[in-house]
Amino acid sequence: MTYKRRKYHRGETHIRKKYKGKRRTKDLDEIDNDLKNNSENLLAQKIDVEKAGNAQYYCIHCVRYFIDEHSLTQHYRTKVHKRRLKALELEPYTIEESERAAGLGGNYKAPVKRKIETILPKVMSDKIDVDQEPDLKKQCLNTQGE
Repeated sequence: MTYKRRKYHRGETHIRKKYKGKRRTKDLDEIDNDLKNNSENLLAQKIDVEKAGNAQYYCIHCVRYFIDEHSLTQHYRTKVHKRRLKALELEPYTIEESERAAGLGGNYKAPVKRKIETILPKVMSDKIDVDQEPDLKKQCLNTQGE
């Protein structure tokens, strides 16, 4: 004898709403706004003990904090990060664009693709600069010796 499957949470909207917004991140237009206006502040944050990695290892494209440099560099190689960069290549949809599409504001222009590259946090970019200095010193010594 077979029994019908019972759906206990069908009408309980408070449960659905809790799970729907649990892992919500910023939308692409909000990330684009951060990239244009607020990127320096987000990449060089003050130490915050409450956030992962003391808020020093932050991916501005994916809006995520990481524990250490190794986990952040591993994240840069993942499909999740690469898909987010691909999604950010198109300019976000604006009100002016919607009016043009409706025929109110002139001719329609297709969204422009742009090149988005990974931006490193200040902690990692400072470390890269320090690592490159000895190479410059070696090059200067080699040119002086010749």
